[in-house]
Amino acid sequence: MLLALDTATPRVAVALWDDGVVDNAVSDVTMKHGEMLAPMISAALDRVGAVRQDVTAVVAGVGPGPYTGLRVGLVTARTLGLALGIPVYGVCTLDVLAAQAAAGSPGRPFATTLDARRKELFWATYDEAGARLDGPHVGAPSAVPADGPVFGAGPVLYPDVLPEVREPVAPDAGWLAHVVAEELAEIVDPEPIYLRRPDAAVPGPAKRVS
Repeated sequence: MLLALDTATPRVAVALWDDGVVDNAVSDVTMKHGEMLAPMISAALDRVGAVRQDVTAVVAGVGPGPYTGLRVGLVTARTLGLALGIPVYGVCTLDVLAAQAAAGSPGRPFATTLDARRKELFWATYDEAGARLDGPHVGAPSAVPADGPVFGAGPVLYPDVLPEVREPVAPDAGWLAHVVAEELAEIVDPEPIYLRRPDAAVPGPAKRVS
């Protein structure tokens, strides 16, 4: 059984795959990654009558995303892998959105987006089959190529710049599991894609007082 989790957005997404998606859940609160992830994993296993020892691999969305949320998801994934002695994989969260978008046959190249806060977006571009052409990048909404369909958070958050909202608008852990099971995108090490430094920083040396 494959456990999939993504914490690259304000909500936590968790799914279980066993020759198909057998459980798929998204948190009903935002910005509570540390509090929500472990209980959601336990609840998913309970719903399908499984225990952690039934999990044979873990896959985590590696972002790009904010520092704290990604760290929670990837530390949890690696800890489970170490404790259970099972492999841990990573997939770019934008690539998961692209795989789901491509399944809907967009018919031409397109872009996927995630909220980067600070009035910016994470984004990447793809061909009509969902293969990545460029990115990931972080920048103003106006930097996202809009000559083709745009999926993800961008059109929801910035309708004046990216006016047409298209599904999917958020990552789906069931699709993350599907991407790995069917090898629909590049599988990478479970290391976070931040694209920029965290807001918190180690203080520099004290200035001399003359």
